[in-house]
Amino acid sequence: MAETTYTVKGMTCGHCASSVTEEVGGIAGVSAVNVDVASGKVTVTSDTALDVHTVDAAVTEAGYQLVS
Repeated sequence: MAETTYTVKGMTCGHCASSVTEEVGGIAGVSAVNVDVASGKVTVTSDTALDVHTVDAAVTEAGYQLVS
């Protein structure tokens, strides 16, 4: 199991959190996504370490920006 925390820019509400959770949760191997809108932190639990480009694409698809 791997747990990684990312910072996402642009989230302001529960709907934002739901969108990010849905897109990132759809990545193969992801078992949990925890979004803290106030801090912009998204913690992802997965079977193995995820490629940052895959996470970035999912966050972008949700309409937000991954901060590197």
